[in-house]
Amino acid sequence: MIMFDSVYSGKKVLITGHTGFKGTWLTSWLLKLGAEVCGISDEIPTQPSMFEEMNLQDKIQHNFCDICDFEKTNTIITNFEPDFIFHLAAQAIVSISYANPLDTIKTNVLGTANILESLRNLQHPCVAVLITSDKCYENVEWVWGYKETDALGGKDIYSGSKGAAEVIIHAYQSSFFPAGSNVRIATARAGNVIGGGDWAKDRIVVDCMKNWAKGEKVELRSPDATRPWQHVLEPLSGYLTLGSELAKDATLHGESFNFGPRSEQNHTVLDLLHDLSEFWHFEETENAYQVTDNIPFHEAGLLKLNCDKALFHLKWEANLHYEECVKLVSEWYYSFYRENPDAFELTMSQLALYENFAVQRNLIWAKK
Repeated sequence: MIMFDSVYSGKKVLITGHTGFKGTWLTSWLLKLGAEVCGISDEIPTQPSMFEEMNLQDKIQHNFCDICDFEKTNTIITNFEPDFIFHLAAQAIVSISYANPLDTIKTNVLGTANILESLRNLQHPCVAVLITSDKCYENVEWVWGYKETDALGGKDIYSGSKGAAEVIIHAYQSSFFPAGSNVRIATARAGNVIGGGDWAKDRIVVDCMKNWAKGEKVELRSPDATRPWQHVLEPLSGYLTLGSELAKDATLHGESFNFGPRSEQNHTVLDLLHDLSEFWHFEETENAYQVTDNIPFHEAGLLKLNCDKALFHLKWEANLHYEECVKLVSEWYYSFYRENPDAFELTMSQLALYENFAVQRNLIWAKK
């Protein structure tokens, strides 16, 4: 199946944060697309680990490296000579940003600057898609989606660090990568991804799957919080589309793009848990979760993105309906915990299903 103009086939692609949840899915997809992948991560972030369960360390050039270590990071990037870089490495947990604000800022801001400085040293063409977050925007909790031109900011350290990373990226682009540069840069913003293989701390879907696998209830701290839930493959299809189009179109250099789900995907946390629990065959949904008011830190009640720019310039739009997203998430975890599958084959089969949905729906990005 031809996707993204086959631009990644036979190309060298470097991913930072490749051992994380999104990084593992992106690594898997790029392998499916025929890319040679090199990864940089400081650790295996969770146990269990989707990356380890899939044995991806044997399928790519795998490097343990803290992106805050410029010399080592620069050496890996320089030696690999990537055609594409997808920068995902980050401290991405809001609760951890409250406990370790300096480490969060260091990783998300200085670490990003180190990637940019390494790009400055490259002697050959490279397309860099730098992923920040939907939380880079100054969130005033209005009901319409944030546009790429809206103000950056953040009421918590994680959000502030992502806003700061955006400022640094665009400062580097303006200072060192003018039009005609051998390096082309764009930033991508997305959030609230869910999908099989996530085991990160303080994520509601993760807590559900861990508890339900043990036959236990999960504590629900913000049942009425509304999120634009999207499967992890949705923003990843956006990142890959952006990389493909940026390689062809120099006018996209320095631009930022939002990637989010269909508008129908806005559901409360309570709605999501109820729908996920149906695939775990609970006789009564009250056996699946209980509501608690314990909220130890600020969390936004509403945050969504306007993705018109990605549709106009990249011809990208989201693929899955909400029910399909929920089904993919639940089936991946249920299979993992109850059926002991080959994790690599399980993941590749869901990737193929996602691609088939996109082709059947005549999405332009899937037909190039």
